[in-house]
Amino acid sequence: MFIAEAFGFTGSELERRFIFSSMKCLRLSWFLPGLLLSVFIGVRPALAHPVSQGAMDVIVRTDRLDVRATVSLEEVLVATALSGDKNAIGPEALRKHGDYLLNHLHVYADGLPLTGRLLEIPRQSAGQLIYRLDYPLERTTTKRIEFRQDVLREFLFAPGNPWEASYIVRIGLAEQAPLEGLLFTFREPLVFDGGADAGLDRMRMAGTFVRHGIAHIITGYDHLLFVSALVLAVTGWRDLIKVIAVFTLAHTLTLALAVLNIIRLPSSIVEPMIAASIVAVAIQNIYWPERSHGGARLVLAFGFGLFHGLGFAGGLLDAMSGMAFASVALAIIAFSVGVEIGHQIVVLPAFVGLILLRRVDAGTPRFSQKARRYGSAIISLFGLAYFYSALR
Repeated sequence: MFIAEAFGFTGSELERRFIFSSMKCLRLSWFLPGLLLSVFIGVRPALAHPVSQGAMDVIVRTDRLDVRATVSLEEVLVATALSGDKNAIGPEALRKHGDYLLNHLHVYADGLPLTGRLLEIPRQSAGQLIYRLDYPLERTTTKRIEFRQDVLREFLFAPGNPWEASYIVRIGLAEQAPLEGLLFTFREPLVFDGGADAGLDRMRMAGTFVRHGIAHIITGYDHLLFVSALVLAVTGWRDLIKVIAVFTLAHTLTLALAVLNIIRLPSSIVEPMIAASIVAVAIQNIYWPERSHGGARLVLAFGFGLFHGLGFAGGLLDAMSGMAFASVALAIIAFSVGVEIGHQIVVLPAFVGLILLRRVDAGTPRFSQKARRYGSAIISLFGLAYFYSALR
């Protein structure tokens, strides 16, 4: 408070200024979910992560590259809807998306660009679609193949947050065991050195999936909102460690069960439950703050954490179908490590900020309580917007 007095503010004046600022944030929070709703309503299915997950199988032959791209229907829906095409998904839309893929997949052989062609258009499907692409090689002694892509990057999921597509890749020489488990995103190009990588580079694969896990959290507002709501109510390091540990245990458990194909739930169930978890924790912070600690909060964090684990799995596991179990296990472990690093990137600064705010309170929990209350109100509004879109 001595800082406020140094600027000529009394305690009551500073509190009024804080409340006024908080109310402005609250009014702004009504606008932001509306903005999100306008985005969600226009593109279905509505998911919290603007990432379309697919797979690719690449066979390197002496005269050409055979590429089988498995894309989700979501990818086609996003590209069709946001490009302004008003037509329903049908054969013509599927053909156009094949051309779109060719324009957004950039393939190089020894540094020289290759021109691809569409060999096969998939039939309309409710799930994944398979495109066959062909890239003729001018040289029969190609040593290095490089793939880059910017699929969906021109379309915004939300202001400042564009869509993206990622692919789990198998690649290898004809009649040889392929490398598998490679991750191909706009950030991570795919490089194949003519079979020089005789065995899958495990460290490279692990590092790629760690980074993917971090990006999954940083760009996935659903998990960010839930964890932030948990942190807003913690009272100390011990409380923080317990609630985060319980949440981690829960989502790790269901992620592992999903990997083992023991439990799978459709996104039509998982996404609304994740949204409901955000609203439930935020509302508990506001109306029942005494229950936002101890056993009641731990049970809530664990229960909803189970659904977050299935949300982490998303389309990742479908894209890994056919991979060796050891490769899948390594990818998921590395991805989980990245998820936890992403959580800490959010949790630690928020928790330290709350500690500093409580010190400013100097024994009177005014500002820290308002931070919890108004912060939770904003989080709940975003959660409601997400819940509405998840049910559509």
